[in-house]
Amino acid sequence: MHIQFFGAARTVTGSKHLLEVNGTRILLDCGMFQGKRNESFEQNRKFPFDPKTVDLLILSHAHIDHSGSIPNLVKQGFTGDIICTSATRDLCATMLPDSGFIQERDAEFINKQAQRKSQKNGHPYVPVEAIYTYEDAMECLQYFTTRNYYREAKIAPGVTLKFHDAGHMLGSAIIELHIEDHETSREIKFVFSGDLGRSGIPIIRDPDTVDGADVLIMESTYGDRTHEPYWDSSRKLENIIVETYKRGGAVIMPAFAVGRAQQLVYTLHELIEKGDIPEMPIYVDSPLAVNATSVFQLHPECYDDEIRKFMQENRDPFGLNSVSYVRSVEDSKRINFERQPCIIISASGMAEFGRVLHHLKNRISDPKNTVLITGWQAPNTLGRRLVDGAEIVKIFGDDYDRKAQVEVLNGFSGHADKNEMMDWLGAMKQRPQRTFLVHGEEESAMAFKASLEQKFSLKVDVPVPGQKFTV
Repeated sequence: MHIQFFGAARTVTGSKHLLEVNGTRILLDCGMFQGKRNESFEQNRKFPFDPKTVDLLILSHAHIDHSGSIPNLVKQGFTGDIICTSATRDLCATMLPDSGFIQERDAEFINKQAQRKSQKNGHPYVPVEAIYTYEDAMECLQYFTTRNYYREAKIAPGVTLKFHDAGHMLGSAIIELHIEDHETSREIKFVFSGDLGRSGIPIIRDPDTVDGADVLIMESTYGDRTHEPYWDSSRKLENIIVETYKRGGAVIMPAFAVGRAQQLVYTLHELIEKGDIPEMPIYVDSPLAVNATSVFQLHPECYDDEIRKFMQENRDPFGLNSVSYVRSVEDSKRINFERQPCIIISASGMAEFGRVLHHLKNRISDPKNTVLITGWQAPNTLGRRLVDGAEIVKIFGDDYDRKAQVEVLNGFSGHADKNEMMDWLGAMKQRPQRTFLVHGEEESAMAFKASLEQKFSLKVDVPVPGQKFTV
């Protein structure tokens, strides 16, 4: 059995891991790279392997850094099954066409810039094409096939699949493969953690543990740090909103449209009901977030006991009198004229594209306002520059003085921290013989490797992009 790592290797984005066993090539995840625009564009355009030679794709969850290159994979010749949970499939049916639309708009933006430069300096330019289009994304959906949690299914010669709940987002899965390796006559229990969630986070269930593994691929996003408890972050959120309200400002929350937006709405719902924050207009300004919220309502099988009890009391966890779900561009623009205190939740979560950029452009230079960061920010993104304390930021090519308050709450993270990941692995009765750490910046992954080796005496590798292992 061979494993080759093509993405999320010593970085956090672009998850792609290729497993070869019994003559079958199985791709685990097919995510997009996120970061500097030009570098990401080139990395996402080409695959370091031939998509036509991949037989199956198993998708851990719907976040774009795990699923976003699927339309391009199909566009370049992949024709196999894409296996995931039903909630993941439904989210992808919303997220991937939205991503295709963004790719088309990005190509238009790049071509307009190149055309202006060409007219200015007289040099010819070659127009770029979108990595994939809305139609390409719609086309790839026909290859999706779903499996429920905990139901075993034979997916290839000598390979049986079972999903466990990863607790990271709606439909997220830990991938467990039982493999009869025909080449070595060995039985191998192979586990890919996907992105592990946290215990005690609202809406979705806590992550499952697995009883053991021979070979483990594990995330390491927060392998060198811990989160504050969720309820501590909830109290800090309360204080931030109250203080901004007293200043007469707005709270702008760049938020991932799927998962984080719904979590924030639910938390705000609770705070308003308890009287902990004043009632004020709340705008969820993202068509994708609006659509994803509808998908959440279709999958109560993924909910935890807390939100089920909430719903049994005939309350909608995502509905509130003061919440406006904004679809149209015109309604989004009208928010810019809102001068009373308000809360704006808008994508993208790393403030790299989408409607949140317009809200930041209009409000980031006013000290009354607050920009609230609630998730991990990739290097070279506007979100990371805000977290790092930049005094001047570039938005749509123009410089803006950053005078708004910037606050960071990591208790809303959907990723397990170092201690939670150690506990997850420590719960295994059968410890892995080989462990590979992915989905973490190099510093974080190497720190987590040292922790695992010291506590559990494991053999741990942190692959570099393209590295191949025989196990």
